[in-house]
Amino acid sequence: MQIHAVPVLNDNYVWLIEGEQGQCAVVDLGDATTVLAAIDSLKLTVQAILLTHHHTDHTQGIHAFRMRYPVPVFGPALEAQRFVTHPLADGDIAHLPSIGSFSAWLTSGHTLGHISYITEGAAFTGDTLFSAGCGRLFEGTAAMMLASLDRIATLPDATKIYCGHEYTADNLRFAQYAEPDNQAIAQRISAVAEAAASGLPSIPSRLLDERQTNPFLRIRTPSLRQAIEAFAGSQLNDVEAFAMLRRWKDEFDGLSPL
Repeated sequence: MQIHAVPVLNDNYVWLIEGEQGQCAVVDLGDATTVLAAIDSLKLTVQAILLTHHHTDHTQGIHAFRMRYPVPVFGPALEAQRFVTHPLADGDIAHLPSIGSFSAWLTSGHTLGHISYITEGAAFTGDTLFSAGCGRLFEGTAAMMLASLDRIATLPDATKIYCGHEYTADNLRFAQYAEPDNQAIAQRISAVAEAAASGLPSIPSRLLDERQTNPFLRIRTPSLRQAIEAFAGSQLNDVEAFAMLRRWKDEFDGLSPL
């Protein structure tokens, strides 16, 4: 399996999962024109579309794309819009011949029905787990998002995380602010800057890297927990700490659309 990044819109990624004989699946189709051009350039044959959630920047290319490739559209059962032909509930599996099998995990928080696609060695996490961050809580709760991230964190360290946006550099700035003594964050900032200078994406990351640098996977780390509680001005349980960290990040961003 080979995975190609297709940058679209301002900072979205569409992922092309290439299997045997040029068969591919398209993850989160936010723009048709750019993705069709990439498919033609790579000489791929489209077998399916996989959607993580209903937001427009992940779905608005579907209609135009299916005018040329009328393939099945897999998506979250709890958010089954008119364009989803194959709704997936938690634990359902999308079997794509010559490409692989993808288990749908309900990873709510960003939206109520958001799913992530899990396959051997890779997780397509949409807007749930970002590189060095997580999605905003537009529909769900802090408890939902924490449970979703805890679930993803059970995957092996070597799992590659393919998320929906190029937010890594911005996320790492906050991570370093919250954990200034974390050397893994400093090292990762340098690596991401080098990649950007070469025109390369910062994604995928390894789950191990996320464990070491992503504050939203580290709320139980004593030093970070102390920083969160200092920001809150009180002791907090895990869900409260997660909610406060999300608020802290939002304030740090100045309520930008991360």
